[in-house]
Amino acid sequence: MSVTTSTASRAAEILSRPVTLNGLTVPNRIAMAPMTRMFSPGGVPGEDVRAYYASRAAAGVGLIVTEGTYVGHDSAGQSDRVPRFHGEDQLAGWAKVAAAVHEAGGTIVPQLWHIGMVRKQGEAPYADAPAVGPSGIRVDGTEGTGRAMTRADLDDVIGAFADAAAQAERIGFDGIELHGAHGYLLDQFLWERTNRRTDAYGGDAVARTKFAAEIVAAVRERVSADFPVIFRYSQWKQEAYDARLAQTPEELEAILAPLAAAGVDAFHASTRRYWLPEFEGSDLNLAGWTKKLTGRPTITVGSVGLDGDFIRAFAGEGAALGDIDNLLDRMERDEFDMVAVGRALLQDPQWAAKVLGNRFDELQPYDAAALRSLSH
Repeated sequence: MSVTTSTASRAAEILSRPVTLNGLTVPNRIAMAPMTRMFSPGGVPGEDVRAYYASRAAAGVGLIVTEGTYVGHDSAGQSDRVPRFHGEDQLAGWAKVAAAVHEAGGTIVPQLWHIGMVRKQGEAPYADAPAVGPSGIRVDGTEGTGRAMTRADLDDVIGAFADAAAQAERIGFDGIELHGAHGYLLDQFLWERTNRRTDAYGGDAVARTKFAAEIVAAVRERVSADFPVIFRYSQWKQEAYDARLAQTPEELEAILAPLAAAGVDAFHASTRRYWLPEFEGSDLNLAGWTKKLTGRPTITVGSVGLDGDFIRAFAGEGAALGDIDNLLDRMERDEFDMVAVGRALLQDPQWAAKVLGNRFDELQPYDAAALRSLSH
């Protein structure tokens, strides 16, 4: 891929600037996006996982956001190969990952995850655990085989997230990210299709945000004041790509404001294509609107450096290289603070070094075969 001298120099200058997230100084503006890999048997990240993340940090990624990790609640997940963020062996494995990333010069946060009604009962790691959600409704709007969460369920899940955050700080991570996107549990509360509760946790946008805000507040109570808490959210869902939490900026603010007030330090706004405007009448994308409405640092994501969105990867399709001029323009306008890179970094651990070092001609198109191992 060839780029102009101007683009190369702009990329090096803009993306190499440090950025502060609460008490954490990230050495540059490039983050690795969280991507589920399923290479942790028994939920334990091993040497291959450690090398996978450390290699990206060594090549210049400023902030690693790990793949989603299940919190300590039996209904949180449905695979024994997805890493967990509870248990002695699991946390020992993650401590080694964090140490390796730090040794390589990067910073790292785990993404803490509960899948809610996406879970299929009978699946590992806890086969008897039911799927739970705000109303027992799946993302496609149908009633699932799970159930609506009770008050005890809510308290247990809040505690599980808070425990995981405290453990993350204890074993050496630089912050945490809460997974509130893509139709998983926290997002199921935020979205009116899946949240039909009639108690304090359902109703208008502010009420639907209450559960996530209580998780944020519980996390803040268990970690240091300068320990960054990032919240990832999206409009789209895994089974509903055209879904929207908010139709207007005002509706979006009603969701984000309680989260910011509860203690979110930065938002990670997940989109399929970062260059698309979010609302009519403005060129701002979702991350841009998030920063404008909350004043918090924001991370953008969505097909960075590629010509098509990641949905094609689910069908085994690759993606050609795409330019980053639009990204640089938006960052120069201070629309958002960081950019998370997914498939391009999955394909090429050296992506950040190549972009920061004017080696654009060495960039590689995405090949879906990269999903098959951690060795790329």
